Amino acid sequence: MIEIDTGTEVMLGRREGHVAVLTFNRPESRNALHPETYAAFERLLPQLAEDVDVGAVMLTGAGGAFCAGGDVKGMNARNSGEVSSPANLESAVDDLRARQRSVSAALHSFPKVTVAAVDGAAAGAGLSIALACDLRVASSRSIFTTAFAKVGFSGDFGGSWFLTQLVGAAKARELYLTADRFDADTALSLQVVNEVFEVEGFESAAVSYAARFAEGPLVAQRYIKENLNRALNADLLSCLDAEAVAMSRCRSTDDHKEAVAAFVAKRTPVFQGR
Repeated sequence: MIEIDTGTEVMLGRREGHVAVLTFNRPESRNALHPETYAAFERLLPQLAEDVDVGAVMLTGAGGAFCAGGDVKGMNARNSGEVSSPANLESAVDDLRARQRSVSAALHSFPKVTVAAVDGAAAGAGLSIALACDLRVASSRSIFTTAFAKVGFSGDFGGSWFLTQLVGAAKARELYLTADRFDADTALSLQVVNEVFEVEGFESAAVSYAARFAEGPLVAQRYIKENLNRALNADLLSCLDAEAVAMSRCRSTDDHKEAVAAFVAKRTPVFQGR
């Protein structure tokens, strides 16, 4: 295990093999988001994208929760005037736009596989950030909720877009408008999560899950992500043209040649990420 300097105590970082593990670390508030959390994402994600020793990124939370989203106590303090708030609507919009781009948009377009490992509550913007990852695994005790409607909010960090892609418009509307809680088994049936692991040994199981991608053909995985992201908005011919470019580039990689040689030799390939 190698420690990753996150520059803040509200997020911990370490590397397990080729998996970079980022941990929300405000357990006293169920890992509610903090200004330093956003700054850590903005600082770390570009670094991890360029780090040749990192093949995948896993997000998780400390103390039996993933992330409760916004700090409701902090919201109350702001509303009562105990702490300062943005000077006007325009400033508030600009601030939130920047945060959303440095977290959700950055995770969605990150060139390596991202995995959200949810143990405990994933609520509000915490759920949105989990949904921004490529894949999600949960412990059997996990609880999910959009939460926003219950505090008079409409939602942020892309949750409405990501959830609609995963569960369809009708179910996404229900989950947002009711803000009802749902458990890990329901999340699995809705395809909000990809796997459910037992609480005991959860983080180890989640790291092993992420390691499968961290040790995979990284160039091909990057293009797979680009293809799938493009497919959400582009027309068929645009997707076909982009697939042709990506396939042709993958053909020249060492990982492709190793995979083909391993297939013929009936052995497990050893990828180098190039």
